[in-house]
Amino acid sequence: MSTPKPSTRWRVLVAFVLVAMVTQLLWLNFAPMLVDLEKRYGVSDLVASLLVLPFPALYVLLSIPSGRLIDRLGYRRVVGWGAVISAVGSLIRLDTAHFAALLAGQFVIAIGQPFVVNGINKLVADWFEEDEVAIATGLGTVGMFLGMALGMATTPGLASSIGLRGAMVVNALAAIGAAVAWYVLCVERGVAEEEQPSPFGSLLRNRQLMLFVVLGLLGLGFFNGLTTWLEQLLEPRGLDAQQSGLVGGAIILGGILGAIVIPALADWAHARRLPLIACVGAATATNLWLTAAWSYRGLLASGALMGFFFMPAFALLLAMTGEVVDRRDIGAATGLLMLAGNGGGVLVILAMQGIGGWKGHGPWALLVGLTVITFALSLGAPETFKESEVTPG
Repeated sequence: MSTPKPSTRWRVLVAFVLVAMVTQLLWLNFAPMLVDLEKRYGVSDLVASLLVLPFPALYVLLSIPSGRLIDRLGYRRVVGWGAVISAVGSLIRLDTAHFAALLAGQFVIAIGQPFVVNGINKLVADWFEEDEVAIATGLGTVGMFLGMALGMATTPGLASSIGLRGAMVVNALAAIGAAVAWYVLCVERGVAEEEQPSPFGSLLRNRQLMLFVVLGLLGLGFFNGLTTWLEQLLEPRGLDAQQSGLVGGAIILGGILGAIVIPALADWAHARRLPLIACVGAATATNLWLTAAWSYRGLLASGALMGFFFMPAFALLLAMTGEVVDRRDIGAATGLLMLAGNGGGVLVILAMQGIGGWKGHGPWALLVGLTVITFALSLGAPETFKESEVTPG
């Protein structure tokens, strides 16, 4: 096998960022428009929410199978399948005359999502040296979070200016373009592994991996709970929907910046454990500030700082997950982490809804408790940089 150009690995990573960004964008197209869609199609709020809620549920079901396929068949093929499935779902949504078509399209896109997102660790292990793993993983997560922000920020404006069908056409073109870009830009060095993946039970017996899985469950549970119910949480403080959306945007934008800066520093320092602990600790402290802040400026500042520290913690956790398993099992380990994270998200969202009483302290107390427990558990995380046996193929 000829030696690839150094720029090739960044080209492949850019291809993943594009596909991951569009997949997340398609997921949250309708999130800021649910009230309008209820009126447009004459459906209940529960039915309208089905345009968003199937994603974490289907991720839980498909995360492990998609990770196993990535290990067996290679990420180029499996991520490509996910990109094509997402594009097909986006085409189904062009029938905006019928709510059922939008719902069917969202279900199809939700099926494709785990096949895309779970490919990040395998791709990074295939192309990047160990002292570039964290920043490469961080940039991959930037694509995910940027897609979330764009999905929520652009769709209402597009629908207002060119109509809902016009907005769906724009998004379908983006999905098709991302799928084409993936196949044009992505090449794979390892392809499918020569060795078969380990029995799944061996992953469950990996104590380090199981710690990361628990951290993912708690951490992503917290994040999904906060972002899902942010408007309800902030309404008692006098913020309207637009202001709450801007606080959410500050969390995402702070996270994008943090996911670029902090993983790069972790690679430079040849460290994983201390940066992870520092990020989780700082995210816990800034979440306490967010919980206590009542002024709009204080909420914006605390939200941005919380995102700056939380999202790189997730990127580091992803990188560390790939560093405590054999190369042949990276896809399955990533799938297990993402399964736990999305499962935790569903549980926390439901728990916060059950607690209710948005003017009370119950929902905020749950969120604070999750971050405190996550920080306490992160103190037991191992240093994975030196222990890693994952090297580029």
